[in-house]
Amino acid sequence: MKIRPVILCGGAGTRLWPNSKNHQAKQFIDFGEWTLLGKTLERIKASIYDVPIISTNNKYLKQVKQHLKKNKIKKYKIVLEPAKRNTAPAILSTALIKVIPDDQPLMFFTADHLIEKMSIFNKAINKNKSNLTDQNIFIFGIKPTSPSSEYGYFVTKRIKGNINKVTKFIEKPKLAIAKQVIKQKGYWNSGMFFLRKDSIINNFKKKQPTMYRNCVNAVKKAKLKADTYYLNKTSYIKATAKSFDYAILEKTKQINAIKLDIPWSDLGSWKEILKMYDKNKYKYVKKKNVYYRPWGRYTNLFKGEEFLIKELFVKPKGILSLQKHNHRSEHWLITKGNPKITLDNNNFFKRPNEHLFIPIKSIHRIQNLGKKPVKILEAQIGSLLKESDIIRFKDAYGRVK
Repeated sequence: MKIRPVILCGGAGTRLWPNSKNHQAKQFIDFGEWTLLGKTLERIKASIYDVPIISTNNKYLKQVKQHLKKNKIKKYKIVLEPAKRNTAPAILSTALIKVIPDDQPLMFFTADHLIEKMSIFNKAINKNKSNLTDQNIFIFGIKPTSPSSEYGYFVTKRIKGNINKVTKFIEKPKLAIAKQVIKQKGYWNSGMFFLRKDSIINNFKKKQPTMYRNCVNAVKKAKLKADTYYLNKTSYIKATAKSFDYAILEKTKQINAIKLDIPWSDLGSWKEILKMYDKNKYKYVKKKNVYYRPWGRYTNLFKGEEFLIKELFVKPKGILSLQKHNHRSEHWLITKGNPKITLDNNNFFKRPNEHLFIPIKSIHRIQNLGKKPVKILEAQIGSLLKESDIIRFKDAYGRVK
């Protein structure tokens, strides 16, 4: 039996757009002729996978169908949530549709993850397929590249059959604790799950019986139209909004881990997005988008919908004007050198791989006091992303009017 991929595609992506009412969901953002959902759909074309199921909501139905068409996926099922209830009801309701046999292995992908070396990933899944039972759950750990407070962690112990049993979850710890967890060989919790349909049913019956009854009714009363299940709203909204982690993972003991050492990110912050652009910079650099200034130069890498990615190159002793912006905020990722930063009434130095947020209307400046160049990746977020939104207060090159 092939593995049935289920893509969870209902996230709103509000973390990236805290001040925007019309924010884009992260899985649909065009990062340069590709989206995270598009990458996910590419992944599930491997021979080990059966026809995909996409769990999303009414708001995103059109975009999901556009992505399916673009990726030439003709056979699929879509399960539509009538209201947001987090991942636990979404996972359960999707698993309950009749076309899925009870012993069907289900691989739950999140639509907004960036994963590389999928051959290693798929090999690990196939290897563990025979270890699935009607009770256990496999989760995916990613070997940390550095301590981070942006991800949850788990630690494991080896049991019979060379299976890694999860012994403890650590939810987004502070950096000092993250360092300790990594020393204990802890892995990032990727938020992807591998289990059988009957395991989902059995775990929800035991741990979330009320949610189970409501989701069963939502699926029973669902309307099926053009390969799309419209879940019953009256029943579905009675299901408590809970994540799969809180509803099931923290309450059951039969959780095993598939540990992977592959490049992975959920691109959940502008810091992670900037890292991605820095890593793939050669794909975006064009000579016509390089602009020279007295302090050095900047390169526009990609202009998206209400965001602009650029790289600043500040030459030794170069100093940008003391300035502010009325229509945009900025995220900076230092990639080279040790710039001196002014942010409102504070002055401080930053090092490579450090991140800084510049709020809208904050007065700021970059200075390179050293003998080597400074490089900064910058994400501008706002409605006006032009040089005209620079209000200068002081400038070493006589540009204050």
